[in-house]
Amino acid sequence: MPPLGAVIIVNVRIIYPKNIAEAVKEIHKIETDINLTEWMANKAVQICMVVEGLSPFVADTLKQELINVGGAALIQRNGSQGVLENTNALIVGNLDQIKKMLKKLETYPETLADIGSKIQLAAQSIEPKEPRYYCCREHRLEIGKKTYTVGILNITTDSFSGDGLLKPETHNKTSDKESIRDREQLVEAACRRAEEMVADGADIIDVGGESTRPGYIAVDEREELDRIIGVVEHLVKTLKVPISVDTSKLYVAEEALKAGVHIINDVNGLIKEPKIAQRAAAYGAGVIAMHNPDGPITGDLFSHLTCSLRKSVDIALSAGLKPENIVLDPGIGFGKTLEQNLEVMRRLEELRCLGYPVLLGTSRKSMIGKVLDLPVNERLEGTAATVTLGVAKGVDFIRVHDIKEMQRVVKMSDAMIRGI
Repeated sequence: MPPLGAVIIVNVRIIYPKNIAEAVKEIHKIETDINLTEWMANKAVQICMVVEGLSPFVADTLKQELINVGGAALIQRNGSQGVLENTNALIVGNLDQIKKMLKKLETYPETLADIGSKIQLAAQSIEPKEPRYYCCREHRLEIGKKTYTVGILNITTDSFSGDGLLKPETHNKTSDKESIRDREQLVEAACRRAEEMVADGADIIDVGGESTRPGYIAVDEREELDRIIGVVEHLVKTLKVPISVDTSKLYVAEEALKAGVHIINDVNGLIKEPKIAQRAAAYGAGVIAMHNPDGPITGDLFSHLTCSLRKSVDIALSAGLKPENIVLDPGIGFGKTLEQNLEVMRRLEELRCLGYPVLLGTSRKSMIGKVLDLPVNERLEGTAATVTLGVAKGVDFIRVHDIKEMQRVVKMSDAMIRGI
């Protein structure tokens, strides 16, 4: 009891638990009984989910089963014509209600049970899990422990950021001796840069032999491989971090894997060359699959983005890769308008429903230049802002040019957001 006459201040505050672990932490301050804590946590975390591509019967069944356990749902309709032949549903409920609905769906025929398993996978993104790892050959990176920094090493003449190590005249030497000497110097320079990045905190080195900037000049597969092979052969022998190769060409990917590369980073998300996934699986390597649409995105951006990334996942799994070998990249700056790129940044956490680690690559990109009206060599602070937001939204990897500075940003962001 407070002293007689003491002023009692009633304080009301709202908490926003993003997942079960955060809810448990707050509830435990009030109730220490573990059973009551878990029960309340499942009710405290609210889920709002869109399920697309449903038949009217399945949509109605999903809606009714969720309503039966206290949730809510809406089905997309087409004016006076009623429910569309192929429709979408918006479902809302706490985790406890979603679990009860999923249990009921298990008793239905295969189609509904399969949809239930997809809903369950999405819902699991907000539940605590056993430790997960990104596995690429002998390397195992624990997901959720920290945000990993991927260092960009461009062996190109036309990198958009001006950091390409290859000079335009390198392939135009008249003397074979000069050409060999230039190649040796290139390998030495690239390896020194990679060593500097690792010393500055890079967890992965991503080597690229062809620029993917707007208006880039394509190179054939043999030239692309010629640019990078000496570098990656040296790096896999001398560095203790995973080495990635940024390529969309099967020949380059296969030769890089033979040289010991741990990851293939495909800007086409394995869609244009699915055999890259097969070769990566044969070597136990990892892949990074990026969203890169063929043309302008119309309609719902995140419907397009997540469907495309799911296709990349299906290709990877069908090729023999395991879930722990896959990382997804939303492809900031690829096939998207400025407004769409900014929308992806605002909604990055929605990608967790796919169930795979996410890589964010915003370093020095035009999105930053357009917002700040700055040239590529003045986008450090803008990059830092995107990296901080990415960490806050739960991405697992950030791919950057400026390792020392961005590693500091990541470390500070992790301390605030992950509590490490």
